[in-house]
Amino acid sequence: MLQEGDLAPTFKVLTDSGEEFDLSAHQSERIVLYFYPRADTPGCTIESCEFRDSVQKFTAKGVTVIGVSPDTTKDQAKFKQKFDLNFTLLADASKEIANLYGVMKEKNMYGKKVMGVARTTFLIDNGKIAKIFTGVKPEGHAEEVLAAL
Repeated sequence: MLQEGDLAPTFKVLTDSGEEFDLSAHQSERIVLYFYPRADTPGCTIESCEFRDSVQKFTAKGVTVIGVSPDTTKDQAKFKQKFDLNFTLLADASKEIANLYGVMKEKNMYGKKVMGVARTTFLIDNGKIAKIFTGVKPEGHAEEVLAAL
C-alpha cells in the first residue's frame, strides 16, 4: 500500500491521443493523478468536468492534472471530446497502473463481488507522493485537491 512520502511508481502507457506517456519523464513536476472507474459514467463525468473547470487554477499553481481509468485509448478519446476535457487521460486497459498504485479494490456490484478501480487521487510532487485522497466523492473533489495545494 502506497503512503505519503513514498516514491510515485513510474509507468509508461498510452494517452487518449495514442501518444506514449512516461511518468519518469515528469519527475520534477507536480501532478494530480486521479483514478476513476470508467469513462463517461455519471460520477466519473462529474469528477472529470470539475477538474476541467478548475484546470486553470491547477496550472496557476504549477500542477498538471492527469486522469486514469481502465478504459481503452479510443474510449478515453471519446470521453475527452464529448466533455471537452482540457487535460490528458491515460488508458490503463490492462489495469497495470491501477495495480501499481493499489487502487484495484473489491466492490459490490448488484450483489456480486467484483474487482474495480476505487476512486483515488494522488498528488505527486517531484516524484514523491505528497498526498493521497481515498474514498473520493466526485462532487467537490477538484476543490478539495486545490485546497490541499
